[in-house]
Amino acid sequence: MSNPPLSANSTILGIESSCDDTSAAVLINGKIASNITASQDVHRKYGGVVPELASRAHQSHIIPVIESALTTAKITLSEVDAIAVTQGPGLMGSLVVGLNTAKGLALATNKPVIGVNHLHAHIAALYIENDIQFPMLGLLVSGGHTQLIWVTEPGSYHIIGQTIDDAVGEAFDKGAKIMGMGYPGGPEISKWAESGDPNFHKFPDSQTEDLSFSFSGIKTSLLYFLKKAQQSDSNFLVKNKTHICASYQDALIQMLLKRVKKALKIYPAASIGLVGGVSANLPLRMAFKQLAESHKIHSYIPSFEFCTDNAAMIAQAGLHLAIKGEFLKLDALPYTRA
Repeated sequence: MSNPPLSANSTILGIESSCDDTSAAVLINGKIASNITASQDVHRKYGGVVPELASRAHQSHIIPVIESALTTAKITLSEVDAIAVTQGPGLMGSLVVGLNTAKGLALATNKPVIGVNHLHAHIAALYIENDIQFPMLGLLVSGGHTQLIWVTEPGSYHIIGQTIDDAVGEAFDKGAKIMGMGYPGGPEISKWAESGDPNFHKFPDSQTEDLSFSFSGIKTSLLYFLKKAQQSDSNFLVKNKTHICASYQDALIQMLLKRVKKALKIYPAASIGLVGGVSANLPLRMAFKQLAESHKIHSYIPSFEFCTDNAAMIAQAGLHLAIKGEFLKLDALPYTRA
């Protein structure tokens, strides 16, 4: 028997395990009552996420994280109306842990399960703290995705542009690796860039058609720029690290904003929204707000805790699906691609 749609003031337990963060959150009467995340530092020494290690860590973290989220929200599992969980995209092993846990809890409590698209959930992160002016042009920037999304209402998402190769977060990570920095690369580059000159070197912007992005070329440009400079000065990177980071970061930001500006000429947006892990980058946040001001439209960016992967956005996205009565069958499988 199918479950009836839920009301807007329902209580939703959200579970997120798409990559290397295990997170659980509780949404009550449209407000986030808790948002607990366990991160996996084990990946730092490998310079990237190791899928097998990620899934093992999720198995250890997921029940304590859920219990902590329920305790913080001061409710029991029996008081939850539905369980929202990331169904995809993401790492298969990681997704399986979250989805199977949600199914198990649903069977034990006779609660419906809501399968959430991780990318849609990033957009839903904007609804947690904002009353959005639609239509909205969303820019999703993360380690795995870079997309322009046309949003006409909650749950109505249309991809109008995306990367044809690497994501911008990957460009940050690989750029940092080229310069011998740690993982994740975005925060490392941003930290060094604070005291650097963004005009020190101009990295090229890959020319793409329509509203597509491309970030593979700028990484290659960084690699060959450093190789050539270090032929005449072996300490070139050490001497100019702040300036190189500032220039590289600024180039990536300008590549993103260029496409947003181009999209705004085609799509009459009332607002723009910036989401995803890379949206925590302070210079990008500032530039994004300035862009909105120059176009006299609203801009929305989540608080830092809702930028990276988190279960609050899963619960928020799940609520919109539950109101429509869109629940998951218990034989549903996770998916790794959008």
